[in-house]
Amino acid sequence: MKIYKLICLICSFICCGNAEAFEIKFGSLEQGGIVYGTAKGYTEIKIGERRFMVDDNGDFLLAFERDASKDLNMSLIKKDGTEKQQLLLLRTNKWDVQKISGISQKKVTPSANDLAAIKDERRQVQEAVSMVTKIPYWKNGFMQPLNGRVSGKFGGQRIMNGHKMNPHNGMDIAAPVGTPVAAAGDGEVVLAANDLFYTGNVVIVNHGYGLQTIYAHLNEISVKNGQKLKKGDLIGKVGKTGRVSGPHLHWGATLNGIRFNPITLLQLNNSEKNNISSL
Repeated sequence: MKIYKLICLICSFICCGNAEAFEIKFGSLEQGGIVYGTAKGYTEIKIGERRFMVDDNGDFLLAFERDASKDLNMSLIKKDGTEKQQLLLLRTNKWDVQKISGISQKKVTPSANDLAAIKDERRQVQEAVSMVTKIPYWKNGFMQPLNGRVSGKFGGQRIMNGHKMNPHNGMDIAAPVGTPVAAAGDGEVVLAANDLFYTGNVVIVNHGYGLQTIYAHLNEISVKNGQKLKKGDLIGKVGKTGRVSGPHLHWGATLNGIRFNPITLLQLNNSEKNNISSL
């Protein structure tokens, strides 16, 4: 049996008892991954300073940062505030290096005149990805928003026009301008903004429990703020707005502010049980 299956099996029996149980049901116990599980008898999970909600059925989502420790200390919190400590084991990943050229130098080394636009973009995005709602949109599963060549992997160290940048926090899918982009899952639009400095025309969808997906560099946007969506609904079309070297969709995902590999969302579907992999 492979090590990740052993880890999932161990997690299935952690904290077992008459009224309490902790189980990882689906997803990726790895750096940059997300998991869906149950924690019967608990109301909240805490990892470091981050808190993750547990609903009345015991269901929860946990996501792990690109550089998360392989040994994570987790606190399972009951309604009365008492905690149970548990160690969560993650698989580590090796990230590639992505050298990108042909980007407008203004977008790589912005001038002082661009700082206000950058600050406003960060504010809008942060407000959108900070939303935590109890509506379980995410339980209907996820799909890839479009098919195409993966031109940028999650987690890769980026070097743009020779300048070392932050690691890539999403997945880039190359496609011709005008290619339809679908909602990866059920949810509500919490940001539909045009002409932001880095992301260009961007849409952010809230899927509940602190989970959002991000669709950037669109040519056009087909939704509006507050609009309810079903998985597969049209969000917009592929473009090359913002900081890009060519037409593509930047697909991102965040849970409680943790940026993780969006392709691991597909493993929350029942048909992808414990299928740990990354692009």
